[in-house]
Amino acid sequence: MAYITTDGVRVWGQPEESAVAQAKTCARHGRVIQALLMADHHKGYSQPIGGVIVYDGQISPSGVGYDIGCGNKAVRTNLYAADIQPRIGAIMDEIAGKISFGVGRNNEEKVDNELFDDPDWAVYQSIGRHEHDTLKALARNQLGTVGSGNHYVDLFVEPDTGRLWIGNHFGSRGFGHKTASGFLNLAAGREFLGKAPGDSMDQPPVLLELDSELGDMYYRAMKLAGRYAYAGRDYVIGQVLSILGAEADFEVHNHHNFAWQEQHNGRDTIVVRKGATPSAPGQLGFIGGSMGDISVIVRGKDSEENQDAYYSTVHGAGRIMSRTQAAGRMNWKTRARTGGQITPEQMKAAVRSFGVELRGAGTDESPFVYRKLQDVLDAHQNTLDVLHVLKPIGVCMAGANEFDPYKD
Repeated sequence: MAYITTDGVRVWGQPEESAVAQAKTCARHGRVIQALLMADHHKGYSQPIGGVIVYDGQISPSGVGYDIGCGNKAVRTNLYAADIQPRIGAIMDEIAGKISFGVGRNNEEKVDNELFDDPDWAVYQSIGRHEHDTLKALARNQLGTVGSGNHYVDLFVEPDTGRLWIGNHFGSRGFGHKTASGFLNLAAGREFLGKAPGDSMDQPPVLLELDSELGDMYYRAMKLAGRYAYAGRDYVIGQVLSILGAEADFEVHNHHNFAWQEQHNGRDTIVVRKGATPSAPGQLGFIGGSMGDISVIVRGKDSEENQDAYYSTVHGAGRIMSRTQAAGRMNWKTRARTGGQITPEQMKAAVRSFGVELRGAGTDESPFVYRKLQDVLDAHQNTLDVLHVLKPIGVCMAGANEFDPYKD
């Protein structure tokens, strides 16, 4: 097997000490069946990014995290990259101008969607009319916006075929964030929309019994936020197809930051994957690398090791340098940064050398702050097959100095 086990935690790839410590803390609280770390793991809030915690009858709002249902969608278009290469600059300008990136941004185009009639909005109605109306209005205003942080809209070429692909990565925006913070408040006896105290990154997981009233309410709200995130990614892909004048003939759409009810080893479980992706035998996934690296379409293997992984895999390459380490500290009053190990010039040179037309992004998202995706994939070679390798040719993200509380 390619993984190691430390104090009961199964670890793929190079163990990162702080993330391993967090996983061990999670394993000591509640009815935990298994704790695991995928090869892209790093420290997160309460549960590590790339962390998978398998529970018996319990669900963890802190484990799922604030960006509920964050995910990746990729589509193969009917175009070849060579068809658009002469216009790549203008195309990326149009993507950056038409799609809303950054600061809790509202969508300039109002988007209607059947999910606003979803019966699970009754969960918020049962909490209170004000809470329901506040979150529904926020959800309406932000549907189809991408946000900031590590969220992107990319164009790719598949070197083996020359075909043009589109990919995106983002989640449930302010709606998901306020859903998460609201249920964490309720679990602590506070008002849903109350101001929560600053919690430690290393705090134990917040756990709810799935068969309790609050646990069932959270589970329904989480699933609604997940459907909302899917609708947003679908909308943005549709916008880019329209800009390109293209059609899609193949798509892959998957998510992380979620809790799934699954059967493993003959028993019912709740699998909380934070920054980790389901990868059951035959299941397809889109895994994005950095802006200066490959991305891939993968398929889960029917293997003993994949079963040991509770059919889970990575969601990306995995951060190895914090945002502050990379970009320095931001003074939001003066809009000036101090410190930081990566300069904008270094980032631009690296991206240019990889042949990428870049719009937006700060040095905290430069290729230097992430693992090489191939190294991460190698650690999971017994659990997945790589079907398509994609190389970015256009990357669009929020600007370097965007503050967005809903970004990760």
